[in-house]
Amino acid sequence: MNDVYYLLTTAVFIGTVHTVIGVDHYLPFVALSKANRWTMKRTMVVVFVCGIGHVLSSVLLGFAGIALSASLSSLVDVESIRASMATYFLIGFGLLYTLWALRNLYKNKKHTHEIDGHALVHDHNETASVEDHLKAQKKSQTTIWGLFILFVLGPCEPLIPILMYPAATHNVAALILVTTAFALCTISTMLAMTYVLLKGMDVVKLSGLHKYSHALAGSAVALCGILMLTLGI
Repeated sequence: MNDVYYLLTTAVFIGTVHTVIGVDHYLPFVALSKANRWTMKRTMVVVFVCGIGHVLSSVLLGFAGIALSASLSSLVDVESIRASMATYFLIGFGLLYTLWALRNLYKNKKHTHEIDGHALVHDHNETASVEDHLKAQKKSQTTIWGLFILFVLGPCEPLIPILMYPAATHNVAALILVTTAFALCTISTMLAMTYVLLKGMDVVKLSGLHKYSHALAGSAVALCGILMLTLGI
């Protein structure tokens, strides 16, 4: 019983701490939510769904390894490969998003034309059409799918060793309990960190930077990937 208690405590602690330390668990949501002007409700739903995909992919890998009697080292190696894939995907996603944003800034910047001796300054896209609205919706959906794929690829490295211990003792109840606790703590922390940061950003007025929000969001996402690659966070 004591072993299960310590195992459960460890799962709760690691599930919370590894999420807080890993800025990639919430910063991309914050940046993209502000850039795309998602409501808090929509943002929380996106975080929740991505969190489930993030944890479930590692859980399924752990269960598969247990069923196939795979060694702990082989499972950790697979998770390491997934971590590398997720890191490069995050960097690529952020850079592509930034390039798209910069391209739109260039296309929509104001131009001056001379008509009958008078200077006329206007935007290329001064009025939002229905087509523009549909394009924005499609882009937002593509962004959400990109985040979901990213978090499915991204492993929960601490989960496999925690799962393997109760499996080794053939304690199915402990296995389910530890997995559930880890999942709940990870997803709850993702939601909490995203919520707190979004609320904090509402206090700081950055209206003058709104037109650069997409470029800044893409840069923030790419920076998360670079930090993961260089610092291992």
